[in-house]
Parts: sequence; C-alpha cells; structure tokens
Amino acid sequence: MIQITNLRKQYASGFVALDDINLTVKKGEILALLGPNGAGKTTLISTICGIVNPTSGTVSVDGFDIIKDYRKTRSLIGLVPQELTTDAFETPFNSLTFSRGLFGLPKNPEKVEQVLKSLSLWDKRDDRIMTLSGGMKRRLLIAKALVHEPQVLFLDEPTAGVDVALRQDMWRMVDGLRSEGVTIVLTTHYIEEAEAIADRIGVINGGKLLLVEDKDLLMARMGQKQLKIELTQAIDTLPAQLAQQGFVVADDKQSIIYHYDKDAPEVDIAALLQVVSSAGLGFKDIHTQQSSLEEIFVDLVERAA
Repeated sequence: MIQITNLRKQYASGFVALDDINLTVKKGEILALLGPNGAGKTTLISTICGIVNPTSGTVSVDGFDIIKDYRKTRSLIGLVPQELTTDAFETPFNSLTFSRGLFGLPKNPEKVEQVLKSLSLWDKRDDRIMTLSGGMKRRLLIAKALVHEPQVLFLDEPTAGVDVALRQDMWRMVDGLRSEGVTIVLTTHYIEEAEAIADRIGVINGGKLLLVEDKDLLMARMGQKQLKIELTQAIDTLPAQLAQQGFVVADDKQSIIYHYDKDAPEVDIAALLQVVSSAGLGFKDIHTQQSSLEEIFVDLVERAA
C-alpha cells in the first residue's frame, strides 16, 4: 500500500510542482494517473520513488517511510521511466542480472529468463542493447523494473512509441502482476488503456490532485449521453427552435447533437425527432452514445483551468 499525506514540492524558483497531495493506493490495485503535460504526474512518481525530495509531507510504501527507510522502500518499488536509458553495449540478460545485484539479490538465471520471455525479449538476450529497436528498449526497461520482484510498479508512459501488438503484451503482463498482488501506478496518454485496465482513475493538473475515484463510478457519475442525428443535407446554421431545445451542430456539419444527463428522466427521442422534422430538416440515421473517459477527463481539466 502507498500512503501519501500533504505532499508538496516547491522548487527554488517558487514553482509548485505538487500542491498538498493526499492519496492512498491499495495493495493489488491499478491506479491510472491522467493529466496534461506538466501536470505533475512524473514529479509525483519520482517523489514516491525517492528521486525527487519533497518540500513537505510524507510518503510511505508498505508502511515504510521513503526518506527514513529509503533502502527498504526502494527495494519494494520498480520504476519504468519515460526516458529510454539503457547500457548501450551490454546485453539484456547481463543487464537484468546486474539490476538484481543492485538490490542485493543473488543471481537467478531462471528469473531473468522468465522476465525476458514474458516481454518477448528472450530471443534478444545476447544482443547488444544498442541494436534493439525503440519498442524493445522500452520492454527492456520494464524487464529491469520487474527483475528484482517489486511489490509496487510505477509505469510512466510505458507504451509511448510502442506498437499495438507489444502494447497488448504489456497489458496482459500488467494484468498478471495484479493477480499476483502487485500494486501498479501508471501514467498514460492513451486514455482508452486507462479505461480498459485501471481500477481507479486519478486526475492531476497544475500540481493538484483533482480527484481519485473508482473508474466505473466516475463514468457513471460524470458521464453524459448524446443523441446524434445524421442529416440528409449539411447545415451551417441551426434553426432557432432546435437551438432552444439544446441541439448543436456537429463539426462535420452533417449531424446535429443533443446532450443529456445519463441519470435524467427518459428522453423522448420521438418528440425530439418531430421537432427536427418540423424545423424542415431531413435525417437518415440516429444513434446514442455515452461519454468516454477521455471526454470526462477533458471536462475535468477545463473546469479546473
């Protein structure tokens, strides 16, 4: 478990990167941190991992303070950074063996083999790292973070620059780690991934944690539905009676959209279509959809701006 209390990071310039962060991450859960560039996601992860010193506040991992019990907490944590930093002239097998040694663990070729195979790197075990593709180097960073068998894994934009097949391999591995009780905190720009695998969603912006909530509850509470009506002819201006009803013209000019709260009383779609017809507009298709996590995220960030 990770416990963060009143965490603040202010640089000498006066810039506040983290502003009074309070967060509890439960053992065995996947928490996805979402936020625009510069929101504080990487600073938060770096502080928990002991790379950045906090100005004030406390952080504990599995009950151990990250400052007082640095060696213990670092052994509990695996970090996959954004930057591709590897030993160019070393091999993946030797690099993972060395990584285990940094944590005082004995050589374990079977464990190294298992981790490399889980990330489809076994065939490259004796190649120089400098010859690997960008996607394979990204996999190797994940392997280095896992080889000492951490209880908490931080993934900072782990699928950046990675192809679709590898991305799916990674998420299968993440799901397997969760089943083993490993706590996982990830940042990602692929919001559909967070929507697919995360248990809870945290939204951070301007160094402030705007919310942390169960993914399904968040989408149920803040999600909207929309009725999209495809027209037979494009329009530039919405008839006044439709604007009064709350319709808007879609960007493609070929459709009009009506937004409504998902918990609102049942919307009379037939009546809305009658209003459209009476306004002299012909339509050829209609469909409804619920807000995606991406739309909710954008709305939250815009409200906080």
